[in-house]
Amino acid sequence: MKHQSEIAGWIKHAKRRGGAPLLLTLLEAMEPLAPALAQGLFVAQPLANLWRGGDALRELADLLEEPDGLRELRRQLADDGTE
Repeated sequence: MKHQSEIAGWIKHAKRRGGAPLLLTLLEAMEPLAPALAQGLFVAQPLANLWRGGDALRELADLLEEPDGLRELRRQLADDGTE
């Protein structure tokens, strides 16, 4: 998937801090609103560019907008790194 750079860092940080289960729960609860949230992130992106966060918001918005993107985001959050 093309959405790996910034989002992967956020996910790694969330896992290190123990926040991945909470993010998974929030993602499940907010799934019906994901397209609307994605549109809000697209609107906020130009402002986030001032703090170099625009690319990350764009990647997250792209993931939230696609059903496959949501599955990938969920998979990355749930993956414990053991295989």
